[in-house]
Amino acid sequence: MSEWFEAFPVAGTMSDEALSKKMEEPIQTGRTSAQSSPHGRFAMDWLFGVPAWRHTEHSFGFIPPGASGPGSIKHVGEVNPNPSLKNARLRVSLDGLRVADYPGRGVHRILFNFYAQNRTNVGEEDVNFNATYRILEGESAAVLNYPIFIGIAPPNNGLVIRCFTVNVKNDNDESFLDLLESDTFKAGLKLATTAQPAITPLSDLAIGMTKAIAARNRNVPVQDVYLGLDFGTTATGARLALGSYVAVQMPGSFRRSWRWSDYSYDASSGQILNAKAELLPLNYFIVGISRGE
Repeated sequence: MSEWFEAFPVAGTMSDEALSKKMEEPIQTGRTSAQSSPHGRFAMDWLFGVPAWRHTEHSFGFIPPGASGPGSIKHVGEVNPNPSLKNARLRVSLDGLRVADYPGRGVHRILFNFYAQNRTNVGEEDVNFNATYRILEGESAAVLNYPIFIGIAPPNNGLVIRCFTVNVKNDNDESFLDLLESDTFKAGLKLATTAQPAITPLSDLAIGMTKAIAARNRNVPVQDVYLGLDFGTTATGARLALGSYVAVQMPGSFRRSWRWSDYSYDASSGQILNAKAELLPLNYFIVGISRGE
């Protein structure tokens, strides 16, 4: 799994020269006159010196079922594991995707590759699923409870989820991604506890598609997130429970002062807000875990 996209580094790890060549446009890391205000497209430049998408670190939060308002989000390390999920079949969904700042301007076409492991009667199998979303810069995708894996059975040691995003600007690839907007793909990947011969080729196809698109000029990987959810008790781990997991992209220096208690999930609007009811000015996505066949 670690080698699938090793040849396709995210923007945060690339030099300005390499990124300029990849995107086929000049890349500037210095402040500009457009960054004089903490509002709009350059808000992240104003706050942290470089665009939000030039960072590799993430902070992980957890929203319990039905939570809303102050105190609704906690760090994943504070979550108590749910042992009953060891033998359960789960539903993994995308419940939010905010693009505060991605490479380029206007409407972004984002390819999402999702990975997890499914337990079957003959062992564990790797499963991959691709989806694509259109999002205007500074806004969120019109997505809620979008099915990714349906009926997934987590291995006994927990559930591993990996999310890899690619910002697609190559016109030819945009046409190719229209396939992922068909009703077949929007239904998610249905899994079973018995081995399914078709799963491996489908997963290989998803990986191959992601690699092919990430390799093309103007297409840039932005986020590569690995979240291991187990049933342990270590303070530094992350636990598997029913609820929503939030991955927020941010600079490492910002993580030192980051406190999830300063932010809340507003169920009435479906957004993450600060104490002033302002939108979180960072890229993030939300993955939901619920019971489901």
